[in-house]
Amino acid sequence: MWLSPALLLLCLPGCLSLTGPSSVMGTMGGSLRVWCQYEKAYKGYNKYWCRGKYDTSCDIIVETKGEEKEERNGRVSIRDYADDFTFTVTMENLNANDAGSYWCKIQRVWILDALSYDPSVQVNVSVFPGLVVTFEVTDLGSPLGSAHFLLLVFLKLPLLLGMLGAVLWVSRPQRSSGRRQSQPHENQ
Repeated sequence: MWLSPALLLLCLPGCLSLTGPSSVMGTMGGSLRVWCQYEKAYKGYNKYWCRGKYDTSCDIIVETKGEEKEERNGRVSIRDYADDFTFTVTMENLNANDAGSYWCKIQRVWILDALSYDPSVQVNVSVFPGLVVTFEVTDLGSPLGSAHFLLLVFLKLPLLLGMLGAVLWVSRPQRSSGRRQSQPHENQ
């Protein structure tokens, strides 16, 4: 599909003013971090993290207040790194209710017209149960769950194989060294 240069120029001024990941994942009890990159023109502006289906009606969770220091609201923090034109959002001690649609946003001065908006990028957060490895013996009456089976596999079998190897090594035929042993002469 071909775009006219005029249409492309209409898109460029605001298309890449704010970028970030489309989705992030974390595990329950863990934390996750989201990096959002903005244009140099937005260096002194407030950055914020909000939650909701639409960016125009999302609920603000935490915001930077235009400074390069960490701001916190409960388990969520935000920090602007103005020299790098990025800000990060950290969500800690994740739970299943934290999954959903969030937005990285930059607060602009609103002029009441149809063209004014806060640059935003949607970030979908997924939260998964942590990886838990467990071993469970369900039937102690089965051969695999019995103490005798474990003793057989880890102690008796290696000892038996070791003894068999020793017997075979000792009883192997001796090779001659390649020289014939001299026989005593009978004619002497």
